[in-house]
Amino acid sequence: MAIKKVQTNGKTQYEVIVKVRDKSGRQVMRRKRWFNNERDARKAEFELMMELEGHKTKVTWKQWVGHVLEKYRVEYRNSTYHNYKHCLNKWFNPVWNDKFIDDIKPSDVHAAVFETNEDTSSYTKRGLLKIVKRVFNIAIEEGLIVRNPAVGIRVRCAEANQGVLNKNEIEILLREARRIDHRFFPHWTLALLTGMRSGELYSLRWTDVDLVTGKITISKAWTRYNGEGPTKTAKNRIYPISSECRKFLEELKLKYSKDSEFVLPRLWEWNQGDQAKILKNFCGEIGITPVKFHDLRATFITQMLNNGVPLSKVMAIVGHSSLKTTQGYLRLSGKDVEGATESLNIAVPVIEERFDNVVELRKR
Repeated sequence: MAIKKVQTNGKTQYEVIVKVRDKSGRQVMRRKRWFNNERDARKAEFELMMELEGHKTKVTWKQWVGHVLEKYRVEYRNSTYHNYKHCLNKWFNPVWNDKFIDDIKPSDVHAAVFETNEDTSSYTKRGLLKIVKRVFNIAIEEGLIVRNPAVGIRVRCAEANQGVLNKNEIEILLREARRIDHRFFPHWTLALLTGMRSGELYSLRWTDVDLVTGKITISKAWTRYNGEGPTKTAKNRIYPISSECRKFLEELKLKYSKDSEFVLPRLWEWNQGDQAKILKNFCGEIGITPVKFHDLRATFITQMLNNGVPLSKVMAIVGHSSLKTTQGYLRLSGKDVEGATESLNIAVPVIEERFDNVVELRKR
């Protein structure tokens, strides 16, 4: 199968070629041209494939998922493709493989999410529903079905508790980590001083740090599945280096990464994605809130808000694409309701101590 992009008279058009082998092993080919956009070409490609395989009007879930996964493999990040593949193969394919997609009803989706997966958490159910909705939406876009059977189904999730450290716990963490020269001390310190994500810290190079102008350029992030690529929002941002951060960066350069292009030492636990477990265990050992590595970012944000930094500035520094996300941390810090209860005007009566009985006893 192939979709070819062709320039004709200065205009981009698409040609579709589909080849399959029949029962005798002979190759059969179909071609369609000219399409003005890739979406129509992809739809025609799939219709031709189904026609050659003898499925002119009905497409099974298995066939459709194969088509969608191929689309995701080409168009999306490797981690997204593998996540979709794993979830669909584990939770939906065993039940729906031989069903025609236009025969799948809302009751089937509800059963797959809530009954087949009844032992999973509400967050997992919500994630599965989100994936299957997208699979049906693509079928609508390509003209195979007219209605998404997953629309209208909801999964209620309690708000997750975000772990953060208070000011005192931050001091204890850094003091104890430095005291024993913990291998993750530089990583935890820079995370708390900058609010950068783990993958952004992993990709941070000395060429991104400008101590003269006092700025760090954050433009890359690393993950185990995708390697190095753009940041989560695919946008670059600038972190203004604080005086404390400047001192620590100078120390880092001399002590930890003198001959390295990277700001932070590469540790095997970091490569394997175990940085969250390492921090959580250490917090438990020293008696503070057991947070994970990403919670250091939340701690940075709440400390900024507690110290009166405007929402818009915090949003720009940490790279949130939506103000709503930053406002969630405002609620977490409690800054939005600070002092509000002073207007209650409820006074608790004071009980005055009386010694009448003591005096009377003495008189007797």
